[in-house]
Amino acid sequence: MRIDIITAVPELLESPLNHSIIERAKKKGLVEVYVHNLRDYTLDKHRKIDDYAFGFGAGMVLQIEPIDRLISKLTTERHYDEIIFTAPDGEPFKQKDANRLSMVENIIILCGHYKGVDQRVRDHFITKEYTIGDVVLTGGEMPAAMMTDAIVRLLPGAIGDETSALTDSFQDNLLAPPVYTRPAEYKGWRVPDILISGNQAKVDEWLYEQALERTKQLRPDLLEE
Repeated sequence: MRIDIITAVPELLESPLNHSIIERAKKKGLVEVYVHNLRDYTLDKHRKIDDYAFGFGAGMVLQIEPIDRLISKLTTERHYDEIIFTAPDGEPFKQKDANRLSMVENIIILCGHYKGVDQRVRDHFITKEYTIGDVVLTGGEMPAAMMTDAIVRLLPGAIGDETSALTDSFQDNLLAPPVYTRPAEYKGWRVPDILISGNQAKVDEWLYEQALERTKQLRPDLLEE
């Protein structure tokens, strides 16, 4: 898999893309992640990539020209399954989206910035738009890093036990059940007896019941999907 991230502030992505699971997946050859500085693709001598919005108030807008130049360069080199834009008004990014994207070959993620991006970019280049929640951030770098992490951790071999990802929250539209580890008792607080009973069938039943109950209490909307 290859993920190309386009950003006006590449420094914001240095740490999240070079540690933990993403770094291990890169070393294993499971994924290639490239960060492209949009300023390298402008012809402006001051490396300017934004301008004022027509007919709008305050706030700068990313220009179409450097974005077109970079995306066109990438798409002539290989086919991309999705060209994603991170936007507050996009579709909520969910686990099902991470699952789907983990099975494709090549992805571009364009990070929004300032007031947004020239609408013509969205009209003519973007195939999918995602938001991570009803909140506006300074830029789309953190959402891009979050989506990359969510996708990469699902690649076979990215995490030590591949079955672990299958029991995460939001798989099968359920929140994960509570988890415990040693010691079995601490300050009089005991781990539920069922979990140390050795009866795996009963344990699995308990875990499902707990996941269902937690979902009903905290995210009943998931059960409606």
